[in-house]
Amino acid sequence: MSEPGGRGAREPEARDVPEPERSDAGAARRKSGRRPAGRLLIGVLCAVLGFAVTAEVRSNDRSTKFATARQDELVGILGDLSQRSERLRGDIRDLENTKAGLERDTQGQTAVEDARKRAATYGMLAGTLPAAGPGIRLTIDDPRGRLRAEDLLDALEELRDAGAEVIQVGDVRVGVSTYFADAASGGVVADGQILSRPYVFLVIGDPHTLATALNIPGGVLQTLRNDGARGNVAQEQRIMIRAVRSP
Repeated sequence: MSEPGGRGAREPEARDVPEPERSDAGAARRKSGRRPAGRLLIGVLCAVLGFAVTAEVRSNDRSTKFATARQDELVGILGDLSQRSERLRGDIRDLENTKAGLERDTQGQTAVEDARKRAATYGMLAGTLPAAGPGIRLTIDDPRGRLRAEDLLDALEELRDAGAEVIQVGDVRVGVSTYFADAASGGVVADGQILSRPYVFLVIGDPHTLATALNIPGGVLQTLRNDGARGNVAQEQRIMIRAVRSP
């Protein structure tokens, strides 16, 4: 037997811990190591989600109250924004439908206005409506009374060939069926009405073209002079024709 305190005595060492205790301690350390990692991952995901929600909310409303809102509050706000966005899309669809309807109505109104303009143009050409525009005033003075119906008819045809659009002779509105005839008592009749002298033609059309056509050599004015009459042409920017024909 060795003496106490001799070299043969052996003190217990720290590593001589029973094996089961060391195994339990290692498992505990491994578990404690996994838990912080899981919590960290969840925290990162929550932070990313919170940042995304906060950025979305701040882009629509810069109020500082969202900066301190909780995550569940931000998620609720995001849901409200989604619903509001859907309502706005519905409003946009309604406005687009209204716009399309207004455009159709505008096109219909345009068609009506176009029809009215056409009716007015046809009425002026047919002689059933008054007319106004640039043109000439042709005054034919026949002091000897030598002019006949054919002379006035030649003047009318010359004006038509020169592009006259609307013509009034005396108080008679010229139309497609207008005729001239010699009166039994002298003078000229137009559509059954005796024309008084001097004969006045009110003509709507291009003033320069009409005046040039009447003044050409051998034209209407020269023919009138040969017959002892005188013709005077005045170019005017506005000729008013009030005489109308029955429809």
